[in-house]
Amino acid sequence: MKVRNLLGERLKDVSDESQIMSQILMTKGGYMKPVASGIYSFFMPTQRISRKIQKIIREEMDAIDGQEVLFPVVMPASLWQQSGRYTSIGSEMARFNDRGGNPMVLGMTHEEAAVHLADNVAKSYAQYPFMIYQIQTKFRDEPRARGGLIRVREFTMKDAYSFHTSQADLEKYYERAYEAYVRIFRRCGAKNVIAVKSDSGMMGGKVSHEFMLLADIGEDTLAICPECGYRANMEVADCIVHNAPSASAPLKKVATPGQKTIEEVCAFLGRTKESACKAVVYQENDTDKYVIVFVRGDLEVNETKLRNYLKKEIHPAAEIAPESGIVAGYIGAYGLKADATVVYDRSLCGINDLIAGGNEPDMHYTGLDIKRDIGDVTYVDVAKAAEGGICPVCGKPALTVRRGIEVGNIFQLGDRYTKAMGMTYLDSDNTEKNPIMGCYGIGVGRLIASICEESRDDYGPIWPISIAPWQVEVCNLRVTDEKVKAAAEALVGALEERGVEVLYDDREVRPGFMFADADLFGVPVRAVVSQKTCERGVVEVSTRDKTLKTEYSMSAAADEIASLVKKMLAELDA
Repeated sequence: MKVRNLLGERLKDVSDESQIMSQILMTKGGYMKPVASGIYSFFMPTQRISRKIQKIIREEMDAIDGQEVLFPVVMPASLWQQSGRYTSIGSEMARFNDRGGNPMVLGMTHEEAAVHLADNVAKSYAQYPFMIYQIQTKFRDEPRARGGLIRVREFTMKDAYSFHTSQADLEKYYERAYEAYVRIFRRCGAKNVIAVKSDSGMMGGKVSHEFMLLADIGEDTLAICPECGYRANMEVADCIVHNAPSASAPLKKVATPGQKTIEEVCAFLGRTKESACKAVVYQENDTDKYVIVFVRGDLEVNETKLRNYLKKEIHPAAEIAPESGIVAGYIGAYGLKADATVVYDRSLCGINDLIAGGNEPDMHYTGLDIKRDIGDVTYVDVAKAAEGGICPVCGKPALTVRRGIEVGNIFQLGDRYTKAMGMTYLDSDNTEKNPIMGCYGIGVGRLIASICEESRDDYGPIWPISIAPWQVEVCNLRVTDEKVKAAAEALVGALEERGVEVLYDDREVRPGFMFADADLFGVPVRAVVSQKTCERGVVEVSTRDKTLKTEYSMSAAADEIASLVKKMLAELDA
């Protein structure tokens, strides 16, 4: 491929403070063009990267007995009505009526389609287990499209669905899929991907893992223990605190005029936030009923944990009605007369001398002992884990908080979809049963952007050799010189004969301009042919990551460069 014929413009500047580096570099480098918010067209370099990632994915899915299929992008709403997700998923799912007035949806995920495909086909236990997968376009009307390909509305995704006759068989296959994901990300050159425990969210199921590429711009927060290897998304990470024993004090109501926040109250009373009982108010989405969470004053409520505990969708209470009995800024567990669901976080367990709201303006309690003054309550874990927190596995106060980009996920779905949609098989005992499912997804575009985010410098991407749009770029610095032109074109031909993918730049431009574009292409190996190199009978060869800069004789250059490419591929696989 010649650069002169390559569609797409390399830009000198993309000044937008809202963009992250991968988005800036891929826009500057002519990789993609925005069509609408969160919707992009891809130029040739991105499409070549995508095809290489898809090839790796297919090889690894086939290696764990996957059968590639293809589900439709457009589906009848009836499939989603069967599963119950047509109403449980909000405006993220695109709904429309066809010309016959039939309600339809655009696929944002394909569990329903997978069950529909296998239903009435896999009728006997003897046909199990099996896994089907696809690489398909999906649409999710994401309200916060951002970060280029990190968070989009239209995207390409590999999703796989396995079907089993027992939980034990699902768990066995889940491990195979886990290991396949490790291989996929390694082969794609993603250096900092870790697997973390996660919340299943709208997918359902009890066991799930997310594969996170560690990056400061990541939208997910992770709790990691460097001592024992515990890793979890903050949404599900256990929050463990040890409260030092303290003597009970008399319950006493004290005036705290104008002191509403936990910081203000603790400063006014000369106490630490760890000795305070903080109240956070939510409302149930369906009924607007209030939910009051009491948590230790130095901690925050984890809304995902709270949602999972209540088994209800909730939102922070923006305004509190005066007739509710809730006194904003002075809410306390003792003497609370509000009609609300009350939740006690386990961080309060064992503290015998708490500061708490007095349930009337400008008043707080000191000396609150929950067991003595309120009675036996149920403590649950609904708080966020924090930096330096106690690891739930090794028990050491070693938790660190990192940011990550989700590039893949795997779920043990159970029989949620097969039972709801009536899919059954005949077991060995002649009874009908619902299959058990697993689900496994990888976002191709997001993986491209994530790798660019971690593998780059200020001048452009540094693509891993396995997914780079081309493996070698040959730069002809004097296209008007017939000797230089002949040498460069001979090198290109010799490399292509050896199976090397070559991008050839023979434009009549300044060397600095050509090299700037080469940095944006991010091709792993660069070979430079010029008047000076021809005079010396050599080719200058360097790697995009700057770990190698050398010269090869013209007669040996093609063999040496092809060998270098093979070595780089082998190192990545190893």
